Amino acid sequence: MKHLKDKVISITGAGSGIGRSLAMKLNASGAKLALNDYNAEALEETLSLLPNQNIKFINQVFDVSNKDAVYSFADETMKSFGQVDGCINNAGVALGTVSAENLSYEDFNWIFGINFWGMVYGTKAHLPLIKKQSEGFIANVSSIFGITGIAYQTAYCSTKFAIRGFNESVRMEMHVESPHIKIHSIHPGGIKTNIAKDSKVAEGMEEIMAKQDDQQLADIEKAFITSPDKAADVIISGIKSKRERIMIGPDAKKADRLVRLFPEKYTDMLLKNSDLAKLRVED
Repeated sequence: MKHLKDKVISITGAGSGIGRSLAMKLNASGAKLALNDYNAEALEETLSLLPNQNIKFINQVFDVSNKDAVYSFADETMKSFGQVDGCINNAGVALGTVSAENLSYEDFNWIFGINFWGMVYGTKAHLPLIKKQSEGFIANVSSIFGITGIAYQTAYCSTKFAIRGFNESVRMEMHVESPHIKIHSIHPGGIKTNIAKDSKVAEGMEEIMAKQDDQQLADIEKAFITSPDKAADVIISGIKSKRERIMIGPDAKKADRLVRLFPEKYTDMLLKNSDLAKLRVED
């Protein structure tokens, strides 16, 4: 999709981070937007920051784990604009540091509901509408943690690996059925957002996680090296150039190469050359 002017694009998780930057940049390029976030105040702030207020947009506040709400969002987008050209399923959450052994099923279900099922609902709700156009796309945000597993982030990695598998399967289906539709699998590395600060503390880990001071949090966030604006630029460029696999940040590209070159050894290599040991939560 070389030109985005007058295209209708929906974005989930537009209240902050990459979602907000995408909304601002796509609006600046002349795209018509349908925006979502679960946080009404954050979404309202994004709307106020859109540079072209004269371009039509709609917005809805809901949790993407609500299937009916996602389908209603897609239907309202179609009703409001008469077409849907693209969908960026960006909404996602994280859990605090927790081992697989201590991870509760409730927290596992919670993060899958938003990160994975929200993306599935968004894809299935929008795809039939987008296929009516002469060209279109769906962009689903996975992560570098959908390429490489990481200690004490079992639930998050599981959702992002699941998104990657879903993306690659649907991409092949579109090559067979609807080659004019592109499925973009997006894999950001560390992005300078509030995901670490705002991540949910895993059930039963509140007391332990409370011992983490501000300096420990700052140490974690040092790994976030790419700005949301830069990430949005890479995503938009990838959509325009029809790249179906979009890696964001030098850390993501490096980790991707490491996993492909050393599929069995990368675990020890990452442990040896990182601060992962500092993130360990004692049971």
